[in-house]
Amino acid sequence: MILRLVLGLLLAAMALGQAASFDAMPAILTTYGLTSGAASTALAVALISAQAATAVWFLARPRSRATTPVWLYTGVAVVWAVLASQAFARGLVLDNCGCFGTYLPQPLRWYVLVEDALMLLYAWLLWRGLRRARPTSSPATARTRQENH
Repeated sequence: MILRLVLGLLLAAMALGQAASFDAMPAILTTYGLTSGAASTALAVALISAQAATAVWFLARPRSRATTPVWLYTGVAVVWAVLASQAFARGLVLDNCGCFGTYLPQPLRWYVLVEDALMLLYAWLLWRGLRRARPTSSPATARTRQENH
């Protein structure tokens, strides 16, 4: 639950910063060298929307066992990790990684890759938590539930 609340706050800050500087987001995403034009705009909309939806879900329902917000979070984490990793590997110089739009800008450096790796680790922890929270159903358990209702 604590992880969901912390990630919810982080994603809310990311979505708010990116939405507040939406005019700059397509250009920031274009600097990663994978998209341009309408594709960068669509990627910006998708990232901001997924971050905002996940933030609201994690903050409003931190104990939820729904997989949808975990899928959204994982998707966001993978996209940012892929963008940063490939740009870093290609030696691209980015003055602003865009995580918070034009707010709190940080250049693409090795520590951004560490942050992305942590985001992926958190995704793994969320999935692990979901698996542990869902007991496997056996025929005996199913019968007991039916008998009790």
